[in-house]
Amino acid sequence: MEHTSSNTPDNSSSSGVALAVAWLFVGIPLAWGVTQTFIKALALFK
Repeated sequence: MEHTSSNTPDNSSSSGVALAVAWLFVGIPLAWGVTQTFIKALALFK
């Protein structure tokens, strides 16, 4: 049996944009949460 389908999608540029948007959608709130946690943790050590 021969497998002829490709692993790369035809719409690689649009999937790359979707991937970047998804990372921003998750990464921005994550970075904000980590920053706020760090700031509040610094207050504990003062």
